[in-house]
Amino acid sequence: MENPVMILGAGGLGAVALDIFKTNNVVVYAFLDDNKELHNTEIDDVIVMGSTDDDDYTKLIGKRCEVFIAIDELKVRQNLVETLHNDKKVQPVNAIHEQTAIAATATIGHGNLISAGTIINARAEIGSHNLLHSRVIVDYDAKVGDFVQIGAGSIIGAGVSIDDNVFIGSGVTIVSGVKIGKGARIGAGSVVVESVKARETVFGNPAKKV
Repeated sequence: MENPVMILGAGGLGAVALDIFKTNNVVVYAFLDDNKELHNTEIDDVIVMGSTDDDDYTKLIGKRCEVFIAIDELKVRQNLVETLHNDKKVQPVNAIHEQTAIAATATIGHGNLISAGTIINARAEIGSHNLLHSRVIVDYDAKVGDFVQIGAGSIIGAGVSIDDNVFIGSGVTIVSGVKIGKGARIGAGSVVVESVKARETVFGNPAKKV
């Protein structure tokens, strides 16, 4: 990556993204965050310059800087992606930790955060703007849509299909072949043995509708 990166979001996820970029020897130019209390503070010597809609800084995106969105609130993340597409004509870059294992036949979209220890197996498909936290396993032929968040230590079995906007808590196991509908939520530690409908919330072992 030739240009430095500007990170939108200076919370915990921003710190994770900063660490990932540093492991890959990518320069982070600055943070932008809408919490004014964070302005002019620093995260590991990188300053929080202003808000995510401050044109003095966002005008650099696509010209002198790449951009990454480190905000886990779904609607905010989606709105920022839409703004970047419409106003800046740019795609957020991926933040992929060097300590990941990604099969050569796997495919990955744009704007994903993939944390340390994650394994993405053969022919798996990862969409765009997803958050895969530490030590997630996405097994072969699994498909993950867009704007999906998968908690640390979760296992996505072979051939699983996960639609857009799904939230999966930490330590979840989704067994092979299961389909997860759009906007579904799966509680931490659950074992999902049957398909989950759109916008359903499930929890437990085996996971049941809440």
